[in-house]
Amino acid sequence: MPSFDVVSEVDMHEVDNAVNQAKKEVGTRYDFRGSNSKIELDDTAITLHADDNMKLKALNQILGEKMAKRGIGLKSLKFSDPEKAGGDSLKQKIEILQGIKTEDGKKIVKLIKEQKLKKVQAQIQEEQVRVSGPKRDDLQNVMVMLKEKVDLELQFTNFRD
Repeated sequence: MPSFDVVSEVDMHEVDNAVNQAKKEVGTRYDFRGSNSKIELDDTAITLHADDNMKLKALNQILGEKMAKRGIGLKSLKFSDPEKAGGDSLKQKIEILQGIKTEDGKKIVKLIKEQKLKKVQAQIQEEQVRVSGPKRDDLQNVMVMLKEKVDLELQFTNFRD
């Protein structure tokens, strides 16, 4: 019986490359000369530091462009609200979303069941959802529907016929 896994994974090596490219661009741009603007990356988040709101927006734009060029969807990033970091400077944390949470998995399973495709089943397995069915075409229809309706960066892996 054909099956595939629905996952939400981010290649951290590509994130690291995108952050390094953004840092390099910030270092060479004229509008950031003499400012304390910087981008930091840790295991699960990116932190932006900027002198003012305009520079913070520019940092967001630069980072977004670099992420898109490296093939990282912006749906896999969760932007928090900017917060004061002393004086006029601002700090913004961007969480990198890895895996499908249980409540999102339940929504995906519910969406698949609402399609009412014959014998197509979905089950949550840790941080992924396994979808199986007798027809390959039905599974491809499920993939298209999930791309349209789910507000997560999804990948479809482990397709078996």
